[in-house]
Amino acid sequence: MTANIIDGKAFANDLVSKLAIKVKLLESKHQFKPGLAVVLVGNNPASEVYVKNKIRQTENSGMISIEHRLPESTSQQDLLSLIKELNSDNSIDGILVQLPLPKQIDENSVINAISAEKDVDGFNVINAGLLATGGNGLIPCTPLGCLLLLQDYLNDLTGKNAVIIGRSNIVGKPMAQLLTQSHCTVTIAHSKTVDLENVCKNADIIVAAVGRPQFVPGKWIKKGAIVIDVGINRLPPVDGRNGKGKLVGDVDFESASKNASAITPVPGGVGPMTIACLLKNTLTAACKRRNIDLTDK
Repeated sequence: MTANIIDGKAFANDLVSKLAIKVKLLESKHQFKPGLAVVLVGNNPASEVYVKNKIRQTENSGMISIEHRLPESTSQQDLLSLIKELNSDNSIDGILVQLPLPKQIDENSVINAISAEKDVDGFNVINAGLLATGGNGLIPCTPLGCLLLLQDYLNDLTGKNAVIIGRSNIVGKPMAQLLTQSHCTVTIAHSKTVDLENVCKNADIIVAAVGRPQFVPGKWIKKGAIVIDVGINRLPPVDGRNGKGKLVGDVDFESASKNASAITPVPGGVGPMTIACLLKNTLTAACKRRNIDLTDK
C-alpha cells in the first residue's frame, strides 16, 4: 500500500480563494473589509517567517492586514496596552499575537487579554471553554485545519478510533474536542502513555503533535489508517554541511506511507491550513460582530 497524499497547500489555497469571494461580498453589500492585526514582539527568525506568510495570505484574501512590530525589550504592560487599544478598535476584527513572546511577558496574560470575539487564534479561555462545552466560539486554527482535511478526505468521521499524540492547549486538547464532536472515539496520548505503539496500532486516525522529529514510525500505523502530521522540525544539515537541514514532521513519512491510506506531508500539509483557518476565523469574527450571516453565500 502506498498512501494518498493529503495536499494541505492546495486545500488551503482553495479555502483562501473562497474566503476572498466572501470578502468581496462584504465589501459590496456592507461596505467594509475584515481587519486582522498581527503583533510581533522581538525578532525571532521563525516568527518573522510565520508573520510574513500570514500577512501575505491575509492580503491575498482581500482582508486588511495591520502589523505591529514591537522591540524585544517591550514590557508586558506596554503589550497589554496595545491589545486594549486593538480590542476597542472597531476596524479590527481579529487580533493575533505571535508566539513565543520574550521571557519578561506572560503568554497566558496576553492571550486572555485579547477580546474573545477577536481571538482568532482561539486560545482565550472563553473560546477554549466554548469549544469544550459545544458552544459557538472561535476554534484554534491548527486543529480546525486538521479537521477540515479529515472531513474532506473521509466525509463522515462517525465511529472512527482517533489517537492524538500530544496534549497541548494549542493542538492536542482542542483536536480531541473537535473529533469528539465529530463522533469519533478519542484517545489522547502523551509522554506518560503506557505502550504507545499498541495504542496507535488501534487507530483509524492518528494526529501527531508531539514536536519530535520522525517520532512515530511506520510500524505503529495500522493498514489503512489516516495520518495527520502537525509537527514541523528541522533536522541538522547532512554530513555537517553548511546550510539548513531537511524539514520533517513528527511522523516518519517514508515508513508510515507504506501502511497509511492517506497522510499529510511536511511541509505542505497542515501548515498552510493553519494560516487559511486564521483567515477563516477572522471572517467569522467580522461577521459575528456585525450579525451578518454568510453561511450559504
